[in-house]
Amino acid sequence: MDGIAVRRVIPSDNSCIFNAVGFIMDHDKHKAQELRQVIAATVSSDPEKYNEVFLGKSNASYCQWILDNQKWGGAIELSILSEYYKREIAAYDVQTMRCDLYGQEHNFDERVMVIYDGLHYDALAMSPAEDVPEEFDQTIFSVRNDRTIGNIERLVFELVKEANRKRSYTNTSYFKLRCGVCQIGLIGQKEAVEHAQITGHVNFQEFN
Repeated sequence: MDGIAVRRVIPSDNSCIFNAVGFIMDHDKHKAQELRQVIAATVSSDPEKYNEVFLGKSNASYCQWILDNQKWGGAIELSILSEYYKREIAAYDVQTMRCDLYGQEHNFDERVMVIYDGLHYDALAMSPAEDVPEEFDQTIFSVRNDRTIGNIERLVFELVKEANRKRSYTNTSYFKLRCGVCQIGLIGQKEAVEHAQITGHVNFQEFN
């Protein structure tokens, strides 16, 4: 299939990583709760692998935490979902233009892709042309013997490079946030995490 690389926008509802994976795996942007449960079940079933050092919190605390639809996911969750679906997940970072590949150690024969701007995940796909409905997207790609997926890899990197050129990312070390509960101003991800731990508030908005 020839076409163009497209970025499919996922709603910003604290579950974007899960809904992005739902779309690229199953063409379904409403799988967050189901995939959170998959992750919790996986983690709780192997407390030796998913220990406190690995998770940053106890196994039981993590499982409770990831089921909260206000909590974000990241590398741990992508790694687990890659194994669950038995497909590599390539995660492109707009700021660094780096691609982190989850599941590559398993030599899966298919790959899917997401894009990350520092705060938010969207889905990546190949569309036959501009403005073609999402149902015609190809989101799953065969991995070749050389561990590449063909021309779509180049097209996606060009898309990521253009997003970087436009500075379409958030530097989480310095971005300004306001707590939606108490309206206090915060600088960077570190302060936001500390504020959340102290107050339990997790509703943040970015502001200039």
